[in-house]
Amino acid sequence: MVDISVAVVGAETPGNVGTIARSMKNFGLSELYLVDPPELDPDGEAYGFAGHAREDVLPNATTVEFEYLRDHFYTVACTATTNQDARNHVRYPFMRPAELPEELGGLDADVCIVFGRERVGLTNDELADLDRICSIAASEAYPVLNLAQAATIVLYELRELTVEETQHPAEPHERAAEHEIEGAYTTFSEYLHDVGHPKEKIPKTERLFRRLLSRAHPTGREARTIRGVLRRGAMHANGALPRGGDDGAESDGAESDGAESDGAESDGAESDGIDAR
Repeated sequence: MVDISVAVVGAETPGNVGTIARSMKNFGLSELYLVDPPELDPDGEAYGFAGHAREDVLPNATTVEFEYLRDHFYTVACTATTNQDARNHVRYPFMRPAELPEELGGLDADVCIVFGRERVGLTNDELADLDRICSIAASEAYPVLNLAQAATIVLYELRELTVEETQHPAEPHERAAEHEIEGAYTTFSEYLHDVGHPKEKIPKTERLFRRLLSRAHPTGREARTIRGVLRRGAMHANGALPRGGDDGAESDGAESDGAESDGAESDGAESDGIDAR
């Protein structure tokens, strides 16, 4: 992976520095350089906002002169304001954060992403000394983001270069096997006949259901649950099961797919709370 650092120039708010440190830790970065930083009191808001980055990223931050960044890194300067064409080239050409991985992925150099001050960002003189310009597309009426917010967006877009493994499973959605989905279509067709749906409308209704389910890309469990619900509905319609809540529904698998078996309650909000991190 390419070696990427972060620099913050002239930040005025300790909380922004702490939040940037936290975002760095979120997205696999650890080297933080500070130019003319505010006081970062270990008992103050910088450390309070840093989350687990208070243990390493923030206390290990290095204070440097601006020239150090220019002399030691391939620099990417982040700014909200860009020039529109090549006639004014201080802030032009520019790239967007989503383009950074392709731009930097094969680069044989140490890279530093440079963020500026809360109120004025990086000056034209500073930008002139840096290699590339990056800007976040935002509303023309108000394009200036909070410093920490802007840094979080940029670092998020860099994640494919900086994060080897995320907390997500390799396959966030596993579509059901075709035979399971076809089984759902078959069960739906049987359901239509069992509940007395008008025969002349069955082919069209089957087609509509197929189109609907094909857009949904159900998981295997979802396909099986749909089949269980349809079977139970048909059995009620035929009088094979009484209506009510004590008809042994769990045996058909529909109600047994309830949230409790998916661990929903075990993923309670307190485990994702801000204070816990």
